[in-house]
Amino acid sequence: MSRSISQCAFRVFGGLALAGTLTLVQAAPVSFAVPLSGAQQVPPVQTPGSGNANLTYDSATRVVTWNISFSGLSSQTTMAHFHGPAPAGKNAGVKVWLSQKGNMEVTSPISGQATLSPDDAKMFEAGDMYINVHTKNNPNGEIRGQVVPPKSN
Repeated sequence: MSRSISQCAFRVFGGLALAGTLTLVQAAPVSFAVPLSGAQQVPPVQTPGSGNANLTYDSATRVVTWNISFSGLSSQTTMAHFHGPAPAGKNAGVKVWLSQKGNMEVTSPISGQATLSPDDAKMFEAGDMYINVHTKNNPNGEIRGQVVPPKSN
């Protein structure tokens, strides 16, 4: 009987240890790139400008870190944000400021980090957020990129 209890305890605690290990693996931060272009704007914007956002996201802490570079835009960059909820081809409101709020002369690169709210984290993880870089000539956004985090296994 004591052997049965020992085996049962081993299975339970071994299973818990394995589950904890799997949770840690799934919660590892992921890094990915988001290309930015005028063609992704809604409606599309004709611009020689382009950009790239390098993002790192930790689903356990809901912290997103960014480094966004851009060049060739038609005029002075005024601001940049995460917008959502919106799939590709749709527009939505501002969720997170990527540039310094109130600074209307933004230069490349833009770096920073934020902790997303639980609702914003769900949008981010579902691919329902996008990055928008705004300029004086295109105040509604000149370049845009849909945020599509890689799926964890």
